Amino acid sequence: MKTETIAIHAGNHVDKATRAVIQPIIMSTTFERGDDGGFPAGYIYSRSANPNRHALERVLAQLEGGTEAASFSSGNAAGMSVFQSLKPGTHIIAPDDMYHGLRNQLKNLFAGILTFDFIDVNDEEVLQQHIKPETGLIWIETPSNPLLKITDIKKVVTIAKANGIKVLCDNTFATPICQRPLELGADMVMHSATKYFGGHSDLMGGALITAEKSDWWAKIRQVQEMGGAIPSPMDCYYLVRSIKTLPYRVKGHVQNAQLLAEYLERHPNVEKVMYPGLPSHPQHEIAKDQMLAFGGMLSFIIKGDENDTHNIINKLKLFIKATSLGGVESLIEHRATVEGPDTKTPRNLLRVSVGLEHIDDLIADLEQALA
Repeated sequence: MKTETIAIHAGNHVDKATRAVIQPIIMSTTFERGDDGGFPAGYIYSRSANPNRHALERVLAQLEGGTEAASFSSGNAAGMSVFQSLKPGTHIIAPDDMYHGLRNQLKNLFAGILTFDFIDVNDEEVLQQHIKPETGLIWIETPSNPLLKITDIKKVVTIAKANGIKVLCDNTFATPICQRPLELGADMVMHSATKYFGGHSDLMGGALITAEKSDWWAKIRQVQEMGGAIPSPMDCYYLVRSIKTLPYRVKGHVQNAQLLAEYLERHPNVEKVMYPGLPSHPQHEIAKDQMLAFGGMLSFIIKGDENDTHNIINKLKLFIKATSLGGVESLIEHRATVEGPDTKTPRNLLRVSVGLEHIDDLIADLEQALA
């Protein structure tokens, strides 16, 4: 089936009891045993498994072309389950501009348990130099947040496989509509489902999708079930519902982002635009090779200082000053402020989650703010 069909049908079934076209929300925390002490429906306790969670994980796995998916209460919970699944002493290589929430997890919660290096994973020589005998995972994030760097997934996978190292790709910015890392050789994909999967800025979730069932995947499943950082049946239901429109929403985000990036690149008060769909992007050719579309996120650097960026944001009327991304509304933020004192983000950079408003209205709002 094509992606649009998978998004609609893989997470849904006609309810056998009522013949309802949309499956019900099963809120029960526990399930009846059979006469033999077993569980006829396969469910025991909702922390371990729930019909709505199964539906969500089924559609997530099929969208990414994976064998199986595991859903979590947030993207950070999904990322943490990966770190918790690794043996103490495992070395992780991660991008120097890794999403700050997961970077801070490693630095603050896993110091002394795991070791890690934050490097330019796009530099093959630097990457090779940081591989150690105990390196177990290379974490990549492409496009990256908020610099929109593109990592050559196939190149990293080739280096990793030669050294017996697993590769996980944070595919949150791209979504499986724009990029399919498992098909490019990655072992696992991570998502903050709060973003484009949810799509309406009103629920939270996280997901991992694996290329194959393995001992590592079994350990992650244990962390999910025993740790209990799972989405509620209600959240799973609403995520499945939102995913049904994901392919068409993302197409709209991509179209608006491309047009907005082209407008900003021409503006005299803008120094640089970071969007992989622009020929000026340093990894544009890699993006063309590995992405199906260029995504709905962009960043731009203004000709000015940090105060100027705040002045621009404060003049905007349509763009909302807020963290997060992937909703139907356009959001903008001064990313360095959000990331804190150890940020690598330029102080005159603004990150934009391009929404589904009419592009003429978005351009007009930026025009008056940049004037």
